[in-house]
Formats: sequence, C-alpha cells, structure tokens
Amino acid sequence: MVYLSPANTSTAPIPYNCALFHVGASAPLVRKRLISGCSPERVRAEGISYEPARPIHSPERTGVTILLLALLAGAVVYSLLSIVAAFRYLSVRPPALGSPEAISILKPLAGLDLGLESNLRTFFEQDYPAFELLFAVRTENDPAVAIVKKLRPEYPHIPSRLLVTGESPYPNAKVYSLEQMLAAAANDLVVMSDSDIRVTPSLLKAVASEFQDAGLGVATCPYRAVAGPGFWSRLEAIGMNTDFAGGILVARMLEGMKFAVGPTIAARRRVLQAIGGFDRLKDYLAEDFVMGKFAADAGHGVILSSYVIEHHIGSADLRHNAAHRLRWARSTRRSRPWGYAGQLFTMPLPLALLLCAVNPAWWPALLVTLAIRLPAAYVVSARVLHARINWLLLPLEDVTAFCFWLAGFFGNTIVWRGRRYRLYSDGRFEPLPSPAAE
Repeated sequence: MVYLSPANTSTAPIPYNCALFHVGASAPLVRKRLISGCSPERVRAEGISYEPARPIHSPERTGVTILLLALLAGAVVYSLLSIVAAFRYLSVRPPALGSPEAISILKPLAGLDLGLESNLRTFFEQDYPAFELLFAVRTENDPAVAIVKKLRPEYPHIPSRLLVTGESPYPNAKVYSLEQMLAAAANDLVVMSDSDIRVTPSLLKAVASEFQDAGLGVATCPYRAVAGPGFWSRLEAIGMNTDFAGGILVARMLEGMKFAVGPTIAARRRVLQAIGGFDRLKDYLAEDFVMGKFAADAGHGVILSSYVIEHHIGSADLRHNAAHRLRWARSTRRSRPWGYAGQLFTMPLPLALLLCAVNPAWWPALLVTLAIRLPAAYVVSARVLHARINWLLLPLEDVTAFCFWLAGFFGNTIVWRGRRYRLYSDGRFEPLPSPAAE
C-alpha cells in the first residue's frame, strides 16, 4: 500500500513523496520504504494500490477545536465578569448601626472540629450589647459538650444554653438541631453558624446594621477558607477562595441573591416561619441554598453580607477530601442543575489546556487565559476575602476541580458523617440502610 502526500504547496507540477509498504502473508507489515518524486500515475503504472494521505486537520478535530474555543471564550468573559462583580461587591457598605437589636446565635455541634474551642470562643467575645448563644448536640457523650462546658463559665455575662436534642428524625440532622434551638431562642433576629467558623468581634454589629432594612429576610456571609495542615486541604481552600466565591459574586451581580450559601446565615425568625420553617428544609442536603431560594421566591430580601467569616476546613487525606468534594458537587448539581453545568465557564485554565492538547497551534490561548485567570483569582481571593493564594498550586487546583466537576455528573449517592444517602433530582435526600440492617 502506498500513501501519497504533496511535497510542496506551490502551483508548479506537484512531486509526491510515497511511503511504500511491503506486505507479506506471514507478517501484516514487513517493511516501509520512502520513494521520492513518485506520483499517482507512476504508482498505477507499477501496479501498486495507493491511497491519498489523510489531511492533518480532520473535520472532527476542527469541530472540537471550535467548540473548545467557544467555551474558552465564555470562560474568559466569565473571569472578567468576576473582577467587575468583586469591585461592585466591595463598593457596598452597610449603614451605620443605630439602635442594636438583640440577636440569638445558633450553633449546631457534632464532634470535635479542628480548633473548635478557638472557633466558639470568638462568638462569646462579640463586641455587641445584647446577644445570646445556643448550642445543640445530639447526645451528652458528644466530645463538643466538654468544650462548651469549659467556655460557658469563662463568660458568665453572656447568656448561653446547651441543648441535647437526641437523634434526629430528619434526614438533615443539622436542620433538626437548628429547629430545636430556634424554638428556644429569645429573639427574632438569629445567626445560624457552623462549628468550624471563626469570626472577629464585629460580626454581630455588621449583621445588625444590615438588618436595619425592614425588607431584608436572609443574609448569607461570604467566607474565607482557611486550610488545615494537609495538602488536599490547602488545594481545596484555593478553589473555595477563587472559583466558588467568584461564582457567587457573579450570580449576585447578574441576577441578585436568589439563594443562600455558606456556613453562616442570618435570618428573621418570622421569615423562616413564613417559608414553612425548618420542617420544609429537613429533607434537603443543601438546606442553606433552599432557605435563601424559598425566601427570595416569597418576596423577602436576600443579600450577600458585607461581613466575611473564616471557614476552617480542617485537614483530610485524599479519600476523605474526595468524598467531601464529590458530595458537594453532587449536591450542587441537584440543587442548581443549570448552574452546575454553567460552572464549566468558571474553569478557563482546564479548557485552555484541553484546547492545546487537541490543537497545539493554539498555545497562545493558554497565555491569554493565564493573563486573565490570575488577576481574577487575585481580586476575588485577596481583595474580597483577604486570603492568600499559593500561585503554584492554583493551576493544579483548577485541574482537580475540573475533574471533580465531571465526576459530579455521575452517581446519586453520598457519604456524610459516616452514613450513605441517596440524592433525588429536586435536591432532597434520604438515608440508605446500612449493610448490617440489610
């Protein structure tokens, strides 16, 4: 068999270079010999079958290149939008605080998070005249009980209570704890905050100043992820402080806050009751998201607070970190299917790398992508969240996040606090029987 390819592209008579393959019965491919100056006519005259060489750029490859270019262009535009959205967020300042209203802080606890005592201490030390702290655990044997019992006597002037709720009848045990604490809370304005959150003494002042707006129902606090000592924790924190936060800022700019996110949310009790209370949230894994969604759908104001909290994400090995990120991805896909698909536009660097892999001639696109991706990451992380970026790990996190994003499209089960759950298409979930129970 001979494959023919033009030796030049001039308008002169075209000489051909041929690769002549000698095929034998005992071996499919025995020897290859190059022939210079041959042509289809010469090959036919010698009685050798031939086939024109295939073009270097196939239609399929061209189509993939065009698709990746379109996606990359969208991702670059999205990165630019995140810069604009970040500066718009920074331009908003809460009004001066007038008469401070009393606030109840609700803290669901389960086990010993890394730095739990330091985290809880920052809530006792709020520079605010009227607030109470409520803690909830499932059993008296929870390790967090000892931490709470140690801290409460150190701050006798701060009203605080520890509730033992028992085992949750709800799929989302956190929602059950919040429901029990809300029933015991004394105030209309509540701050619901996870155990791995650390704040400065000005949190409640910022919240109270924002809730001077009578139309405001829910405020969700952006957060700065603080990594533990492990490598995978540091990698995940970079993604939280760049892509995740940037996505929230862009959504806020384009459509307003139609949802709530994050481990610290402030809300009016009457608004929570108006949307159906925690009973309506108990079957959702992403109860924070639907809380804000239901409030916005009902006409209540939802904002991204001006106060940035610290989210101490601890440290985990690859297996536990992967399970956590996969749970997050699958939950997001169920809560916001179109928004989850659109997360592809928050990943310009993986798209640029794919483009270069398909068509290396487009390598300048990688440089352009980096020239936009890096400033976007800096503005969101450093200017908005006041977080430092490990620039060497940023590309690796971008690729890792892309892989988890792809994985999130598959599967409908998750593992949360040692139990397996099935996720449904509307964001609800339910526990699966344990192997022993089966």
